[in-house]
Amino acid sequence: MILDTLENAAKYAGLKNGLSEGFGFLDQPDVAELKPGKYEISGDLVFAIVEKNEGRKIADGKLEAHRKYMDIQYIISGNESMGWSPRADLTGSEGYDPKRDLEFFTDAPQSIVKVPPGSFTIFLPSDAHLPGIGTGPIHKIVIKVAVD
Repeated sequence: MILDTLENAAKYAGLKNGLSEGFGFLDQPDVAELKPGKYEISGDLVFAIVEKNEGRKIADGKLEAHRKYMDIQYIISGNESMGWSPRADLTGSEGYDPKRDLEFFTDAPQSIVKVPPGSFTIFLPSDAHLPGIGTGPIHKIVIKVAVD
């Protein structure tokens, strides 16, 4: 897991093809005005999902992980925290859904980190994460970047 601010995004663009395209999408003018939904950036290789959701309690969510995509989760507004655990340490898998590229876990997160507006996280397939922890509305953009 990586946590940083958008002004430092260029430092991470070389980690994986597609990250620079994802950060470019986030850096566009009026990105905060986009309506919730899916936005194509580079076909199925890189795309964005704009979300506006109510925060939830830790107990109301589950750790999740992906195999085909890494996530950039950029917080536009709201008070969001995210849970994290190394995927290799988890034992409570509920099974992997390849169509949704989604696996849930019953284990508790090993750590919780606050992600303030203007900040992003990067979750690799080796990371499990529990997004959406908070109170009130959370406005964010999730960029999905194919790992292969």
